[in-house]
Amino acid sequence: MSTTETSRRTGTAGRRLRWRVVDIVVASVLAVACSFLFIVWNVGYEGPSNLLTPLLPGVQGLVNGPWFIAGPLVALVIRKPGAALYGELLAAIVSALVGNQWGATTIISGLVQGLGAEIVFAVLAYRVWTWWSALFAGAAAGVGASVYDLGVIPGLAGYYAGSRPGFAVVYLVSQAISGAVLAGLLAWVIVRALAATGVLARFPAGRVRAAR
Repeated sequence: MSTTETSRRTGTAGRRLRWRVVDIVVASVLAVACSFLFIVWNVGYEGPSNLLTPLLPGVQGLVNGPWFIAGPLVALVIRKPGAALYGELLAAIVSALVGNQWGATTIISGLVQGLGAEIVFAVLAYRVWTWWSALFAGAAAGVGASVYDLGVIPGLAGYYAGSRPGFAVVYLVSQAISGAVLAGLLAWVIVRALAATGVLARFPAGRVRAAR
């Protein structure tokens, strides 16, 4: 391969992964929209959680998926490095600023959840944007949340630090499943629905849908 062709391909890849102003604006809008979902779910989760907890301690993690959706959703639309982390973290910051029962620790949750989803897309070199990549990203966000919640991260207590191994395993698996379905797959469905309306025409997600 010639030096010129290599440079051309490198330049093309760089442009593909470089954030534009419109990317920042749309990512921010989507993240803030997700934060309102978080705010609603901060109260709405209590009923389902209280029903599940007596059945098997730790299985209440099945209701936590809606809090993980911002990362996969923003990443599927923007398709740039850092999109999942940006989306989840900004949504968590807005939720914390509005006010909730967890305060500033919400931001830490957003950080680890966003990192979980971001790692999946990074491993795939920001080239695979299918239902299954969204599913794994959502599951990874759930795993990231569990790492913090269970107090695995040194210096951070987490909500369930010191839990018994049985609880920890059930909780981690439950959050991974919930993240896969209620964050990853749901985000993929939402992006497809948005693309069908034409509002994502300036993004690869919209152009791929239009081409089909």
